[in-house]
Amino acid sequence: MNVPDWFHGLNSALDDKMGVELLEVTPTRAVGRCPVQGNTQPFGLWHGGASCVLAEGLASMAAAAEVGPDGMVTGVDINATHLRPATDGWITGVASAIRIGGTLATYDISLTDDAGEQVCAARITVFLKRASR
Repeated sequence: MNVPDWFHGLNSALDDKMGVELLEVTPTRAVGRCPVQGNTQPFGLWHGGASCVLAEGLASMAAAAEVGPDGMVTGVDINATHLRPATDGWITGVASAIRIGGTLATYDISLTDDAGEQVCAARITVFLKRASR
């Protein structure tokens, strides 16, 4: 696991409820996963809202790595296309920076199932508040 020490304990109640696991974090990339079980819609399929939560969480963690422990980040735009269903196993997300600017960062997030099939393509823009120097 490649996560900076100051990230340990940096999670939300929703992350805990969904079972999100953070595996890697740098300013340009974040990787995490979430079980399908417990995160489905009434028909037993991976919930599209769960895709959005995982995607935004990963982009936010990468952005947090950019601003550091004294900065702050806030998601300002999300776009998600749900490509295929998942009914079991894990969904793994990889957030990759498209551009990191002074106050905004945009990430491309690909969510895949255990077979490596893409279940969601998302793009997230995050506001960056850098710590005062």
